Amino acid sequence: MRTANPALNKKTFESLERANDKVMTINGTVNKTVLSLVILLVGALYTWQMFDQTKNVETIYPWLIGGSIGGFIVALITVFKKTLAPITTPIYALLEGVALGGLSAWFETMYPGIVFQAVTLTFGVLFALLFAYRSGLIKVTENFKLGVVAATGGIALVYVISWLMNMFTGAGISMIHDNGLMGIGFSLFVVVIAALNLVLDFDFIESGAQQGAPKYMEWYGAFGLIVTLVWLYVEILRLLSKLRSR
Repeated sequence: MRTANPALNKKTFESLERANDKVMTINGTVNKTVLSLVILLVGALYTWQMFDQTKNVETIYPWLIGGSIGGFIVALITVFKKTLAPITTPIYALLEGVALGGLSAWFETMYPGIVFQAVTLTFGVLFALLFAYRSGLIKVTENFKLGVVAATGGIALVYVISWLMNMFTGAGISMIHDNGLMGIGFSLFVVVIAALNLVLDFDFIESGAQQGAPKYMEWYGAFGLIVTLVWLYVEILRLLSKLRSR
């Protein structure tokens, strides 16, 4: 079992005892994912309204940075201590919501209307791929999994190299960040890979339910989906901003 999502990798269900009464279900995971999305939306609306009142993007920078760092820390705790997922997943969703609200406001100041477009596209991709997966239009074969995992790892490597270059030399891999054909093509590729990770997440959660994983893994499955959706939304924002800036 393989998935590119660091929260839902092939070792997630290893060493977990098979539950006899309270087991992980797909419906339970869906419900907890919806609840987590609502919490994320509440956090996003908080920082968005803060910006709307002040009209000063600098006022939300601390929330953007704090939410991002806090979300990363909580995510690490969740990955290494899965039994805490019922507690940490809502906290992660709230912190990421606060960060995304600030990030969205920042993009909105430069490109009015971009946030609505990004949100619509993100959920459109989510439901389209869920339909394709449930209807069997997309077959999650081992080669499919391997390809998505390899592509995701390659993207992560490029981002790390660019970040290190920017930190030590002051110049990252500019061609992937500008609005040229290379930059747009790269962002489009990343969006596609992020979307395909949703398919792997659907398959992984279904496998967990079939294996009778403990009930708390529903929250962990919801956490993994939120991680992928946040990544997808941010990458769609980046792609749209490049297209709008041309």
